[in-house]
Amino acid sequence: MDTAPAPDPVPTRPAPGHVDVWLVRPPLPGRPPADHHTPWPSGPSHAPWPSGPSHAPRPPGLGTASQPPGLSAAELRRAASFARPADRAAYATAHTALRQLLGRYLDRPPGALTFVREPCPGCAGPHGRPAVVQAGGGPPLHFSLAHSRGLIAVAVAPRVIGVDVERLPSPETVEACARALHPGEQAELAAAPPGERRAHFGRLWTRKEAYLKALGTGLSRHPRTDYLGSDLSRRPARWAVLDLPAGPEHAAAIAVPGDRPDHITVRWLPAGLPYGEDAPYGEDAPYGEDAPYGEDAPYGEEAPYGEDAPGANPGGTITRSPRSGSTITRSSR
Repeated sequence: MDTAPAPDPVPTRPAPGHVDVWLVRPPLPGRPPADHHTPWPSGPSHAPWPSGPSHAPRPPGLGTASQPPGLSAAELRRAASFARPADRAAYATAHTALRQLLGRYLDRPPGALTFVREPCPGCAGPHGRPAVVQAGGGPPLHFSLAHSRGLIAVAVAPRVIGVDVERLPSPETVEACARALHPGEQAELAAAPPGERRAHFGRLWTRKEAYLKALGTGLSRHPRTDYLGSDLSRRPARWAVLDLPAGPEHAAAIAVPGDRPDHITVRWLPAGLPYGEDAPYGEDAPYGEDAPYGEDAPYGEEAPYGEDAPGANPGGTITRSPRSGSTITRSSR
């Protein structure tokens, strides 16, 4: 095994066959905003995976929860529409992080980015996958954004991609939502040991939403339609759907058309985004009743995410996943 390389201060476009995934904690309720003049990080931290650095610097210009920089008027209106301050902060953090990352990939100011919707594959209406307008005719850069209670994920790739992240559900939620799964998935979930069903359901659901996002339909296509369980031969043909490490309280997955990626890099964005460097960031951060909760997340609560779960490769190293055949780089940042 090789040691994972330190991330570049300015991310470069993923090469063909590569995928970048960025994870960030939404701000905690009641934390005061801080200044944001720390330079973009240029080297690895030494904090253990998966909790991430607790005193890491962060990208410049991320602003505060009340005045996030670079967001469009429509994004600001959407953020203001959330009743709970925590939800407003989570939405603003997610879309600010997306703009900052894409701006650096494309070498453009975050506020200058324009987002559009691709045609829906079902009806050709303008509500398919989100896309960023790219100037200059460069190679395509695709992205996907997901946020659930306590975690945000941004995936970037040179081909169509979907990402999903969900906080693991309560046993009661698993029981209530299992009926929405494919019959084969329901059977697998019922056969799982009771103590593992929450994590098992989380993996099933994040694979499903990542696939539906990449497909461009979202949940307008019934989640019961497609099988995304453990039998790879029964999954949709010509698609790769892979679990990702996301810490003990969440499940995450990506989906791409065609062959499985050769290389997936998962990094944590700096702690405290967009708040100060002293914001809690570890697994025990007090995400309480008023914690951020993604508007498209079907469930909440928390549960352990086993070290032996698919995609949960321990350590800040490059490893070969026996399930996916893909190289996963787990950055210590």
